[in-house]
Amino acid sequence: MSKKIRVAIAGVGNCASSLVQGIYYYRKNRDAQVNGLMFEDVGGYKPWDIEVVAAWDIDARKVGKDVSEAIFSPPNCTAVFEPDVPKMNVKVRMGKVLDGFAQHMKYYPPERSFVLSEEREDELEDVVKVLKETEADILVNYVPVGSEQAARFYAEACLRAGVSFINGMPTFIVSDPEWAQKFEKEGIPVVGDDIKSQVGATILHRTLVQLFTDRGVKIERTYQLNFGGNTDFLNMLERERLKTKKVSKTQAVSSLIPYPIGEHNIHIGPSDWVPWLKDRKIAYIRMEGRQFGDVPMYVELKLDVEDSPNSAGSMMDAIRCCKLARDRGVGGPLYSISAYTMKHPPIQYPDWQARKMVEEFIRGERER
Repeated sequence: MSKKIRVAIAGVGNCASSLVQGIYYYRKNRDAQVNGLMFEDVGGYKPWDIEVVAAWDIDARKVGKDVSEAIFSPPNCTAVFEPDVPKMNVKVRMGKVLDGFAQHMKYYPPERSFVLSEEREDELEDVVKVLKETEADILVNYVPVGSEQAARFYAEACLRAGVSFINGMPTFIVSDPEWAQKFEKEGIPVVGDDIKSQVGATILHRTLVQLFTDRGVKIERTYQLNFGGNTDFLNMLERERLKTKKVSKTQAVSSLIPYPIGEHNIHIGPSDWVPWLKDRKIAYIRMEGRQFGDVPMYVELKLDVEDSPNSAGSMMDAIRCCKLARDRGVGGPLYSISAYTMKHPPIQYPDWQARKMVEEFIRGERER
């Protein structure tokens, strides 16, 4: 078993910043009692065993910089909980733009939005070559929501390079049977789609739905309204980019309701961009149902959280489980860790069951 997990990153935004900071934070505090990990040890792999070996972005303020510097470059605005990230000698390469840049971004201040680099874009063969030369095990896909072509571009590069693909955004690849079959045929383990935070709006909403159904309360209506101040929310102001995101978030919740409540009775999705919130995300959740005697009841809840660190813990587990699958020679979608860490996995399971499956997978009692 290789001690290091060699990771490439497509999209060096806030989520990548939190992930990279986390590697060094937990390395520095390895002998201390620290918070924030769902699994400290995954088959012998610790958080600090992750090593970034390649990265791509399309922003002029990141391309050409060392990853250690790029993760703190504008428009990144997430919490800095580990400022001492050492130089990695890994330069951020210019990615393939395709649909990764929403045109409305150019009308916003550069410190809040993307500034497109004019460097030569890496073509598919360039990405494949870099993945092979750096001996990457896994590519983490963090391209912006709505970048359907860009997501598939990096997925195809992984297929050709024999590298695992972890899809942190809501383009359906791992949960698409055609793509899943391609990776399974090549014997490449993959995890996806659309990262589910440790305690985010989706997992909280799912927990409420499970509570209502377990306790016999009939769910009639529910909504989840989200807004924040990072580039993810600014990007999603273009509603055309939200199609798969809305499907992903809605199905993550509706899949746990064992009866139809009607499409018009469930509303889930990003609502607005509030610049001064930066990487903070606020979610309002409302559940309406009927309890004993058909008496109506309501639950209203507000979640306020730093968005990117909230997802980095899930990604750290996904990366380590994916490497474990590579060590074991397992190919195709990893159903357990996908269900536990992703909003739109190939197969949805209740979260308690997904965690049990992950524990079984780590112990070697479940293939995937």
